[in-house]
Amino acid sequence: MSKKERNISFVQGNEACVRGALYAGVKFFAGYPITPSTEIAEQLARELPRIGGSFIQMEDEIASMCAVCGASLAGSKAMTATSGPGFSLKQEAIGYAVMAEIPCVVVNVQRAGPSTGLPTKAAQGDVNQARWGTHGDHSIIAMTASGIQDVFNVTIEAFNFAETYRTPVILLFDEVVGHMREKLVIPPQGELPVVERLKTSVKVGVNYHPYLPREDGRLPMSDYGGEHRFHVTGLYHNIWGFPTENPDESHRLLRHLVDKLENRAHLLARWKEHHLEDAESVLISYGSSARSALHHVEGCRAKGHRHGLLELQTLWPFPKQLVREKTARARHVFVVEMNMGQITSQVKAVVDDPDNVFLINRLDGSLVTPSDIESIIRVVEGRGV
Repeated sequence: MSKKERNISFVQGNEACVRGALYAGVKFFAGYPITPSTEIAEQLARELPRIGGSFIQMEDEIASMCAVCGASLAGSKAMTATSGPGFSLKQEAIGYAVMAEIPCVVVNVQRAGPSTGLPTKAAQGDVNQARWGTHGDHSIIAMTASGIQDVFNVTIEAFNFAETYRTPVILLFDEVVGHMREKLVIPPQGELPVVERLKTSVKVGVNYHPYLPREDGRLPMSDYGGEHRFHVTGLYHNIWGFPTENPDESHRLLRHLVDKLENRAHLLARWKEHHLEDAESVLISYGSSARSALHHVEGCRAKGHRHGLLELQTLWPFPKQLVREKTARARHVFVVEMNMGQITSQVKAVVDDPDNVFLINRLDGSLVTPSDIESIIRVVEGRGV
């Protein structure tokens, strides 16, 4: 395929997210401006009307998430974008999307918190909130990326996962990734796989069960307000969508919501690896922190030190099997992240020797640097731990 058939541009991470969403077929966006994600809303406000889609600036983040749920149920691929306090406000409606199995994408361009925090500075402190922010037992898909091309690709993956598993998918970017610029190559439409919504084949007048999974676990949908009448609720419900307190039905529903993702963690896992084949020390990182981790690894390799990097792109469901396999022969494991150890705790829980897992982090809104990484690793390796 010739280069002329590819769209090559120099863009921000937030714009790469927009381009990925458009490639995946997004037709609806509802949101509210908030640093550092606002460029996503601004650009979709311009682009969606050009393709027959809809953009709505809602009165707040709660209303934005509710509008996304409604638009998705009505048949549109839908998304929203936010940061910090806005992500907190969305949690109740994210839980509704989990329970009602509404496919949608929620972008959180992370900034330092809690509260207003450092609105223009980078952080990765929302990892656990993405997993546990909404109440009750549930599962969630959360993904991230460290570079512009990966932002584009992961955004498409997020829409594909949302449509395949009828679930909200969270994109956890951060301020550095959202605002930095790199080359983006957009392939011709059709070159990358795009999952379209699975529509029900049940005819009008025939009993339609909106929450009856097929043998492969997928749930065909009918556009709300279209041919079929059905009930949608955040309450425990049966296969018709009507509320139930029947213990068997309630147990079966909750197991379905969790198992459809947790049992497929190995299929949902996305990652990149660098020099892991003979690594004595393995670094694990994600988002913008992984850029510094890779710089460190490449520098160490040039000096003859056998360091390697596992860059996670799927954070939830946590890829336990992957992390266990890639660190099995490592003398030391270093987790590089800009929080107090939210992924570090997950790594410690799955490796054979959690005492050999060390956190390298920053909490001040500044990007963790290769020098930060080098100073910690030198201390650990120098004392023979």
